[in-house]
Amino acid sequence: MEKSPIEVFGQWAEQGKDKGMEDNHRAAVAAMIAFSTAQPTPFSCIDAGCGNGWVVRLLAQQQHCQKAIGVDGAAAMIEKAKAIDPINDYYCEDLLKWKPVQKVDLVHSMEVFYYFENPDQLIAHVFKHWLKPQGRLIMGIDHYFENTASHHWKKDCGVSIMKLFPEKTWLHFFEDAGFKETQSWRVDEKENWAGTLVVTGIK
Repeated sequence: MEKSPIEVFGQWAEQGKDKGMEDNHRAAVAAMIAFSTAQPTPFSCIDAGCGNGWVVRLLAQQQHCQKAIGVDGAAAMIEKAKAIDPINDYYCEDLLKWKPVQKVDLVHSMEVFYYFENPDQLIAHVFKHWLKPQGRLIMGIDHYFENTASHHWKKDCGVSIMKLFPEKTWLHFFEDAGFKETQSWRVDEKENWAGTLVVTGIK
């Protein structure tokens, strides 16, 4: 019986599997944060699909970060994030419906967008409702068409939604939403592993 991504990640939080997710994605996230925060200017940020808040905590530690927010649909993940980190703000919400009180300069997301039936709608929602003008969305995913090692994950995880698109399609989603200066690259490529696909653009 397939379960929704929120159900699966809620169970993972309860089972302590969130720590493994953190360890596996640390290199890619470090590269994404370094790219996104290279300019010495103050910024506010949201981590979309924040899990236990580990990326929010990393972003908050950046010298010029003024505010860091985490949003996730899995209540168990948000409970864990708040327990670990009472300083930053966390919200248990549907990413497609939630809107921040104030728009931000940076939206980061790791291994989240393909768990939505129509990820292009989420990208457009972030563009319209989350980001300030000149704000950046940066997304990292391991499950994409060119990374053949990930093709069986949907069955292995028993997840009801896990969309598989090629790199060009993800770029088109960003462009269709209105993002400019779109680009993509791979991080941490290895033998039989195409690496984490990073896609980003400016509003």
